[in-house]
This record gives sequence, C-alpha cells and structure tokens, in this order.
Amino acid sequence: MLKEACVENFTNVPEVIANGARRIELCDNLAVGGTTVSPGVAVVTINYCHSKNVKVMSMIRPRGGNFIYSKEEIEMMKQDLVHLKELGTDGVVFGCLNDSGWIDEEAMIALLDLAKGLEVTFHMAFDQISPENQFKAIDWLEKHGVSRILTHGGQPDTKIEDNLGRLKEYIDYADDRIVILPGGGINTKNLPLITSELNVEEAHGTKIVG
Repeated sequence: MLKEACVENFTNVPEVIANGARRIELCDNLAVGGTTVSPGVAVVTINYCHSKNVKVMSMIRPRGGNFIYSKEEIEMMKQDLVHLKELGTDGVVFGCLNDSGWIDEEAMIALLDLAKGLEVTFHMAFDQISPENQFKAIDWLEKHGVSRILTHGGQPDTKIEDNLGRLKEYIDYADDRIVILPGGGINTKNLPLITSELNVEEAHGTKIVG
C-alpha cells in the first residue's frame, strides 16, 4: 500500500515520511484545497524527500476556488510547472475545467505537453465534472497520458465511506488503464476499510499516516 500524504509546505514532511508516507503531494494553502508552493519550499522539500527515496507530486494551482481558469491563470500554471520541473519534482498535480462541466481540453493539453517526462495527477477537479461525463473523462485523461485521477467519489461535503460504490465504478471502468487514487477524508482509522473495499494499492490524504 502506497500512502500519499498531502502536506502544506515543508513543516510536517519529515514526520509524515517517518510515519510511512511514500509519496508527498506538496501544496500551500490547504484551507482552500491546495495551491502552488514557493520555489524555496519546493527546493528544500524535493531535496529532502529524494534523500529519503520519496517522490514529490507538486500542486499546480494559482488560487483556491473553482477550476475554471483565465488565460492569465493558465500562463501562471505553465510557468510554475516548468519551474518545478526544473527543480526536480517527480510529478505535478493539476486540473482545468470549463463552464460546461467538462475538461478544459486546450488548457490541459498545453500543460500536459509541458509536463512530459513527469507523472501527472488530475486532482479533485474531477469531482466537479458532470457525473454523466466522468467516465468519458477517465477515457480522455488516460488517452492524454495522465498517470492517475485523485477523486473523492462525490462532492467534498460527503464522507468517502459513502462514496465507495461510485469509486468502485471508476476503478472498474478504468480497468488498470489509469490509476484511480481515492482521497479526501481518508485517515489512519478508515484506511484499512477503504483499501480493502476498493482493492487499491494507493491512497491519498492529509491524515493518512499517524
């Protein structure tokens, strides 16, 4: 079981690694769902994690709020992605939507092109895609080289335990073509239940290790 710990800046990184995290999602501003960290935080965290043989997935998100971005915000994301790639991040985490409940394909293709050579996670923007489009979105993301989809299986105010049925549908549909990474409300207490019910090899959370 690979435990991906979502962390804010560097502060708790040594502790979560010591407690069993084997991949780090590096964010700032977790109160708004995570944004891009500063270059200084990125350098120190990446170097530390690599010294412990732990991978770093860096959030590419210019602000909190929705996932519908302006041209200027997309440009910020491009610049941050290129810089984090140069700093040695193992992967990046992002997701862009349009106002029709679908993927912003133009923005995603541009970012994915810059991310070549890195692992890419499409984050919980996935849960804001129209439910009738989510299986089609799995196909689109797999086709365009995304490594995994981070999903709660429902809206943020739901318990992940109540979303296991939907998560199973995603996993069955993905059929090992792309990793479905459950997250949002996973902790040390419910992790065994969720991983056994879903039969997954990776899970994500802010409290996934003690």
